[in-house]
Amino acid sequence: MLRNEMPGNARLRDDKDFSACSIFGMMNLRGEKFNGEPVMTAIANMKERSNGLGGGFAAYGIYPQYADLYCFQLMYDDGGAREETEEFLKESFSVEGAEVIPTRACEGVEDPPLLWRYFLQPREALVCEAADVDDFVVRAVMHINVRIDGAFVFSSGKNMGVFKGVGFPEDIGRFFRLEEYEGYIWVAHGRFPTNTQGWWGGAHPFNILDWSVVHNGEISSYGINRRYLEMFGYICTLHTDTEVIAYAVDLLVRRHGLSVEDTARVLAAPLWTEIDRMPEREKELHTALRQTYGSLLLNGPFSVIISNRGQMIGLTDRIRLRPLVAGRNGDFMYISSEEAPMHLVDDTLRETWIPQGGVPIVAELEEYTMKEEEEGARVLSLRGPDPA
Repeated sequence: MLRNEMPGNARLRDDKDFSACSIFGMMNLRGEKFNGEPVMTAIANMKERSNGLGGGFAAYGIYPQYADLYCFQLMYDDGGAREETEEFLKESFSVEGAEVIPTRACEGVEDPPLLWRYFLQPREALVCEAADVDDFVVRAVMHINVRIDGAFVFSSGKNMGVFKGVGFPEDIGRFFRLEEYEGYIWVAHGRFPTNTQGWWGGAHPFNILDWSVVHNGEISSYGINRRYLEMFGYICTLHTDTEVIAYAVDLLVRRHGLSVEDTARVLAAPLWTEIDRMPEREKELHTALRQTYGSLLLNGPFSVIISNRGQMIGLTDRIRLRPLVAGRNGDFMYISSEEAPMHLVDDTLRETWIPQGGVPIVAELEEYTMKEEEEGARVLSLRGPDPA
């Protein structure tokens, strides 16, 4: 609509940042659930940031009846890929539920793959051979994505799900009937691919276990990031730079036990010249992280929202080459590419601020547990720089 109103070369407004891709996150800090309507409304408000070649959502708390089970959501090219995958799943997991993911016909969404979801419990005898049950699940995801032609897992966490495809995000949301789901964290993405093709698997969010990532920007260090992650068993198959961020967070936080703040120091590391000027103790910390995890430094402009079952995290590159704004109103926390969508879905929102580059803004459920997640009513905790 905006472009049609602008004649000739003046069709792009001077006050609009066309750095492309839109990201939006909305979280109830007490774990109270809401449906996908406000998130679809918010991401649609940034439609000019995407071009219809990818949209998607991640929602947490949507499968309480299967909260202890891993939910694999899969895309298939054909029935043969589904049969081969299901044989593999039966060998590795107890399949407690399997169904077609409900969808509806929606203008703007064409040629979807076969979409199925499975609720899975890893077979105990097989898990004993692995160091960690989550590692077992990650290996199963990699096996399907690499070895079964025409099948890939696009969501593999507990009590959460990713919904994504080719189209504008609001159309993808209608296609997946997201107004029928209720969760306490929702993140959304509108894609404007610049270096890779638009395809269903390449849409955001990217997910492994409970981690989901939506991203605006370009990761020029994708090659070295990818090679480093391959040493730890992660295999990138989705042809999009954002995939490395999801695996890097899983490696750093879950497997290596880094805090969110230290993970941000790895992904958005300061320059060596800045480290040299730091106080001795801080300098020692940053030096150790750069020397150990230098291959996971994300070069290039980026803003991301990273989420899991207890947290929603916003982070940009250190010089903020991609936009990010945060907002808070009572129990609700927002992170977005632009401020307007937050006000659109919350007309009483007053507290907004721009996070510092390279420093994570972290909203989380305090004393989070699976049982508490089902019951809601958590005490809020919010970390990160104070609002300006």
